[in-house]
Amino acid sequence: MKRRDFLKVSQAATLAYMINGTPIGAYARNPLLELLAKQTAANGRVLVMIQLNGGNDGLNMVIPLDKYSELSAARSNILIPQNKVLALNNTIDTGLHPAMTGIRDLYNNGYVNICQSVGYPDPNFSHFRATDIWMSGSDSNQYVDTGWLGRHLDEAYPGYPVNYPNTTMPDPLAIQIGSGVSNLVQGANVNLGMSIASIDSFYNIINGTVDPAPNTPAGHELSFIRYIKQQTETYTKVIQAAAQNANNISNKWQTGNRLGDQLKIVSRLIAGGLKTPIYIVNLGSFDTHSQQTDATDTTVGNHADLLGYISNAVEAFFDEAKLLNFEERVAAMTFSEFGRRIKSNASGGTDHGTTAPVMVFSKYVNPGLIGTNPTLPKNAAVGDNLPLQIDYRTVYAAVLADWFQIDTQTMNKVLMKQYAVQPIFQKTNNIDETTVSGSDEILGQNYPNPFRSTTTVTFGSDGGNVTLQLFDVNGRLLQTPVQKQMDKGKHSVTLERGDLPPGVYFLRLTNGRNQSTKRMNVVD
Repeated sequence: MKRRDFLKVSQAATLAYMINGTPIGAYARNPLLELLAKQTAANGRVLVMIQLNGGNDGLNMVIPLDKYSELSAARSNILIPQNKVLALNNTIDTGLHPAMTGIRDLYNNGYVNICQSVGYPDPNFSHFRATDIWMSGSDSNQYVDTGWLGRHLDEAYPGYPVNYPNTTMPDPLAIQIGSGVSNLVQGANVNLGMSIASIDSFYNIINGTVDPAPNTPAGHELSFIRYIKQQTETYTKVIQAAAQNANNISNKWQTGNRLGDQLKIVSRLIAGGLKTPIYIVNLGSFDTHSQQTDATDTTVGNHADLLGYISNAVEAFFDEAKLLNFEERVAAMTFSEFGRRIKSNASGGTDHGTTAPVMVFSKYVNPGLIGTNPTLPKNAAVGDNLPLQIDYRTVYAAVLADWFQIDTQTMNKVLMKQYAVQPIFQKTNNIDETTVSGSDEILGQNYPNPFRSTTTVTFGSDGGNVTLQLFDVNGRLLQTPVQKQMDKGKHSVTLERGDLPPGVYFLRLTNGRNQSTKRMNVVD
């Protein structure tokens, strides 16, 4: 067995982490980098992808009440009683499965956007191929070996893994909780993510312990790899540092919720200062061909349990995001490789279908529904499927354009063609050009602007500590040209371009309660 393959086999799941199957070289972290990480993390946006493995039955999750008679004719053996469906504010014709009280509350509080009937033309009903399509962002007849988020990370962090980690990005670019690294973050050259192999692996990392290696040839090699890793570990150290900076404090976390256990880790790492922009969690068992519901009570059963896990986990996560002060910069979305058929089967389940709802969660979503309740035939046949309303790549386009705020040209490159942007998110900026001060002159516009090599920044101080920071358009802290005690009055500083590529940047000045941000342009 090749060493690369050895690191991918199941025994390697006890390793603390994997990055493309290869251990990473040593990179010591120091207090300055800790400070940089925390400052940048306070501004960079985070996306949590929630994968529902198996194909989710959207008709029993987001229930079209205006089509209830058609549902009754098609799936009476699994249908939720109409009086049990959870009502949603300002949404008369659509409700949620009764297990989803947490998401119902988030929806009513403006934190949920639901995209109806999401999929793609000419759908594929194979779990493996359909998953590959959703992860790559491809057409159904197109085979692409990169993930859409991998292409995004390739653009945002060019050259990775060469010269990474570094002072600007000392942390993993993406983290998946679970064995293996998702193809969502497969880049052109390497997978840009890492895997925390299990919940136990995470707590082993933060406690500095590992599971014992088996007394086998593979175990001996594993022990040797661990020995080397103890000296050369990079990302385990930054994960450990972040995890030790924060604790789970929400009282909404549910014991025994395997999705919640993953999101608890994500919450801790974000709150602890990790700059990682993408996290991937997953929940399996959605392939409900049989016994989808209890035979005597359709509101409970296997699918209800899964929807309850999602609802509680997401509710607890956003409750904790508010308590730990990171709700301003986190969004999450669900996706599944396909939906289920309109008509249930004789085994009390549903078979592979086409479209399904996608839920997006954030303080900054446009709350409500996009699209209409799906069109259903009066008497659905076994092979009938839900018609496509929303191309899944238009959801991805919203994430890229309105959440990560990348430019249109880059977005089209990442998605391999141009797509409409669904109005999922409110139009906000990571860093707004604003002044919060008793004086409009706290930060003047740099001159010249645009500039090629040097520019001068003038600013005022009320006395005391003054901090001037330079950010890119994604909110990543690049430089801190000024951070010191200064006398009251006007001051100036000259900035060198250095290795900054052409583009838009933001200068932010903080002096006591005064804060101001200005846009700055670099050109060749």
